[in-house]
Amino acid sequence: MSSHTGKTRVAGVMGWPISHSRSPILHGFWLAEHKIDGAYIPLPVRPDDFAAALKGLAALGFAGANVTVPHKEAAFALVDQRDEAATKIGAVNTIVVLPDGRLEGRNTDAYGFIANLQHNAPQWRADAGPAVVLGAGGAARAVVHALLKAGAPEVRIVNRSLDKAEALARTIGGSAHSWDELPNLLTDAGLLVNTTSLGMNGYPPLEVDLAPLPSHALVSDIVYAPLVTKLLSDAKARGLATVDGIGMLLWQAQPAFEAFFGVRPTVSVALQERVLAG
Repeated sequence: MSSHTGKTRVAGVMGWPISHSRSPILHGFWLAEHKIDGAYIPLPVRPDDFAAALKGLAALGFAGANVTVPHKEAAFALVDQRDEAATKIGAVNTIVVLPDGRLEGRNTDAYGFIANLQHNAPQWRADAGPAVVLGAGGAARAVVHALLKAGAPEVRIVNRSLDKAEALARTIGGSAHSWDELPNLLTDAGLLVNTTSLGMNGYPPLEVDLAPLPSHALVSDIVYAPLVTKLLSDAKARGLATVDGIGMLLWQAQPAFEAFFGVRPTVSVALQERVLAG
């Protein structure tokens, strides 16, 4: 039996498709944990319907919504105002309905990435050395912004299409490099991050020779299916510290949940196990 009332706070996640999203499980866990009269629902929204769906959030009494593929850039263009991270990254993953009905676009991906590193690799310091970021897509934009804001002395963006890396470097910062430069770029790196889909279930593995990396370097992969990618497995075999991708998903949801439901939740082992179980 539903315990929802006329005072239930409602939020959700918009995407197309949306059935793969772990966000309803994640937010549902926190709602139950904090005994909140709230609901968080998947919202399958076709790209052509996205603008209309956004306008409906306030009318339906939603507290807000998360936004995933393919709507993050469209959301950026359609909201009434944006926070600093969204403005810099050029994408919105969290929309908060303000008291006057206007929509504020936020980006919590950068926060989630750094919080995951700090929580799971407390020895890592952003200013300890250059960071090497593989990929130049939307996730890379958030990661590069996060690293520069955290104090990384240099962020090297490596992509098979150099023009995309150059475009990212121009808009957010860092330096652009081709894939064949990678061995030299790793020799003094303090962090290597994969933001590509390589290594994800259904995609080819990411083949990178980690031999040039210093022994103190941290290796991170934002892919979380599988949890231990070939990149992380190879790094562990070399004795390097690693951070998997599930934490970024969990931590980026923390400020969104607080904005929607008024409580700042805890990222726990129990939460991770629940989300991974699906």
